[in-house]
Parts: sequence; structure tokens; C-alpha cells
Amino acid sequence: MSARRLASATLVLATCTLAGALGSGKAYAHGSMQNPLSRVEGCYLEGAEHPKSAACKAAVALGGTAALYDWMSLRIGDAAGRHRELIPDGKLCSAGQDMYRGMDLPRADWPATSLTSGADFTFRFRATAPHRGTFRLFITNSTYDPTKPLTWANLEPQPFVTVTDPQLADGQYVLPGKIPAGKKGRQLIYAIWQRSDSPEAFYSCSDVVFDGTGSTAGSAPVPSADPSAHHSHPATATPTAAAPATTAAAAPATPTADATTPLRQTLQAAPVARSLAQTGTGRSTALLTAIGAAFVLAGSVVAVLHRRRRASCPPASGRS
Repeated sequence: MSARRLASATLVLATCTLAGALGSGKAYAHGSMQNPLSRVEGCYLEGAEHPKSAACKAAVALGGTAALYDWMSLRIGDAAGRHRELIPDGKLCSAGQDMYRGMDLPRADWPATSLTSGADFTFRFRATAPHRGTFRLFITNSTYDPTKPLTWANLEPQPFVTVTDPQLADGQYVLPGKIPAGKKGRQLIYAIWQRSDSPEAFYSCSDVVFDGTGSTAGSAPVPSADPSAHHSHPATATPTAAAPATTAAAAPATPTADATTPLRQTLQAAPVARSLAQTGTGRSTALLTAIGAAFVLAGSVVAVLHRRRRASCPPASGRS
């Protein structure tokens, strides 16, 4: 690649990065129900590449692993309280987002949490990027059949827990409440977190049972708060191709005959910048990340051009 083409390509990449951050308007908040555990986070904790339960295996077979690695991002950016308007029947657990379509599978074998009807219970919502807002928890009614698609009519008309700006402890929102009386068998709790500082809303489905056959409430491990852990899924490159990049990143920088190496190293580091942006607290984080990436790209081009200029010019001592 010529120096001119290299510079042009880098300028385009930097411009697109900045334009995406400025124009997307996304607020990069995240979270999911931790107790009782949501479907999407539960499948992630089983192991995204090789989940253990039949339901999670089926979800991956239908929608792939991306939804599990992004367990904290099941959201609608411009919901603004219009949940029933935006989310169609049969797609409540995915919030109508195609990437999460595996969460909508109607099955009676989703891993479930055991609850006691009529008992006090402290619900917990894992927040990887906290924000002000209101949580509303709905539970299914007598029309619910886990082997059929979940509809809005399958939920009780009013939330049984409503908490605004709850306490945040150990990275989890604490939502004290009381489980409705008279619940039996397998049911589902549908959580909606509507931010008050943004139109963005988050959703999750937690399968629960009232016959003691599920897992103990609160026994699910809490995912790491390390942003890089949320997006640690394998890269698209093969392990053989990825190994040299890892070695190069760990070793001190050394001169090389390939003048495009700095740019390649910058492009290989792009997923890291993406991780930081997705686990930030707002649009400003994405903008700062984009600006940083643009500067790094520009610096790489300068280094490449400088190296090529030095290589093409004869040494000063060789002049007459």
C-alpha cells in the first residue's frame, strides 16, 4: 500500500469513528436481573461457547453467542416508556431485538430460580453502568404457558415491584419487594428498567418456580465488573493468526522492515476501544474513546510516513 493510500484509508477510518460516536446518540448503560437470574445472563454464566442447559444450547443454536457476551445490553435506546408499543407479543424477552431472539424460545426447561409465594424478597439487578431510573417488575398470570410465546396479556396488568432510584450495593441495584401470593408451578418475572436521564430502557426475563425444583435464589455467581470481561469472546481471526498479534503486543516495540506494522497494530487493538465504549457511562465516553482512537490512527500514519521518508532519502554523509 502506498503512503498516500495509507494516509487516505486512515483518515476515512478516523472520520467514520468520530462520526459514529457523534451521530449514534447511544447511551452505553448496561445491566440485567441478577436475582432471580435472567435468561440471558444465566446462559452467559453457563459458558457462552458451550452452555450446559438444553434451553441455552437452543438459544445459541438460534441466535448465536453474541447475545450472551452482550448479556448486559438487552435494551431499546429510544423506549421512553413505550414498551408495549415497541415490543411485539412473542418477543418480550428479546425486547424485539433480533440478536437476542434465542431468549424468546417458548420452553418449559429454562433454568429457573425457586421462590416462595407471598414471601418478602430482595430482588437484585446487576448494573455494569448505573443510571437514575425506575424499575418495574411484572409476574405472569394464570394464562401463562411456558411452552407458548410470551405475550403482554400473560403478565399481570400492574407491576408487583416498583422502585425509583434504588440503592446500589456491590454493583447491584437492591429492589426490596414481596412476591405475589397464590403463585404456583413455573412462572416468569419480567423486569423493565426505564432510565429517567435518557429514553433508554433495559429488559430481562427471569424464570422462576414455586415448587422447589429450581436453583436457590441468590446462588448465581456475579459476573466480573471488569469491562474487558464482558467482551472476551473469540475474535474472528483464527487462533494461529491471533497468536503473533498477542506476542507483538506483549513485547517491546522494535524496528521492522514492514512500514505498515504500526497501523496494523492499531487496527488489531480496535476491539479494546470498542469494549471501553460499550461499558462506559454515556455518550461522552464513546466520544472520548473515538477521539483517542483517531489520534492513535493519525500517529500511526505519521510514523509510517516518517519511516518511509527516511528509507527513501540517502544518508547525509553520502552527499557530495
